[in-house]
Amino acid sequence: MDRKVAIQGVKGCFHEQAARHFYGEHGHVVPEIVECATFEGLYRSMDSQEADAAVMAIENTVSGGLLPNFELLRKYDRKIKGEVFLRIKQNLMALPGQTIRDIKEVRTHYMAINQTREFFKNYPWIRLVESEDTAKSAAEVAQQGLEGVGAVASELASELYGLEILADSIETYKQNYTRFLVLDDALEVDNSRINKASMCFTLTHTPGSLAHVLTILSFYGMNLTRIQSLPIPGQEWQYFFYVDIKFDDYLRYEQALSAVRPLMEDLNILGEYIAAI
Repeated sequence: MDRKVAIQGVKGCFHEQAARHFYGEHGHVVPEIVECATFEGLYRSMDSQEADAAVMAIENTVSGGLLPNFELLRKYDRKIKGEVFLRIKQNLMALPGQTIRDIKEVRTHYMAINQTREFFKNYPWIRLVESEDTAKSAAEVAQQGLEGVGAVASELASELYGLEILADSIETYKQNYTRFLVLDDALEVDNSRINKASMCFTLTHTPGSLAHVLTILSFYGMNLTRIQSLPIPGQEWQYFFYVDIKFDDYLRYEQALSAVRPLMEDLNILGEYIAAI
């Protein structure tokens, strides 16, 4: 099944790398990529049927959660059907034939700049310039034939745009992973293999309400892998709770839900899927 998959960014970015990885693992050909300028654009492209599915970053081991994207999960009725954990390797690239001594300026996204500052301390003559996208920076260097200008982007970007990697894996923290969610209504998930769920709920504003829910989940053997709270607009000191849980037995998971449901308000199961790790 060929899929048109929406990503935030341009071709060659880490979102495309995650999409290729996920669909390749599930026996599909390389998906056709639909570029979107914003994360909300992912959902609009699916609603307009420009794209069949989307891959969206949700958290990073260095910078934490992408909080606006949690709100998008709740706002739009698109279920999570899978996840990808991608090692984020930042690479310095330029037009073929150049050396790092030739580079006077490097363009990349601000997060990539933050992740590679230590590396560039060794090259004080290089000016770091913030751009809107890592892969777009690589594309501009290639398409405009910019000598003396480098980009920091993925290995995939260097392949797509014909650039030469001058230094690979230049990020400061090597254990830098981003978790991406796969939103694909047509993707069938084997129920017997489902072992992870994401949900959103609110609680009554009473002491110990969250602790009570977590205690019950623990009793049923649910492994809480993430919890994120976000304020409810217009309601003082009220929060949405976004929770990821892993489990070994789907029946026990259903029993746990039945036990905690009376304690929750506005429970929304955002997705049930197979954990990537």
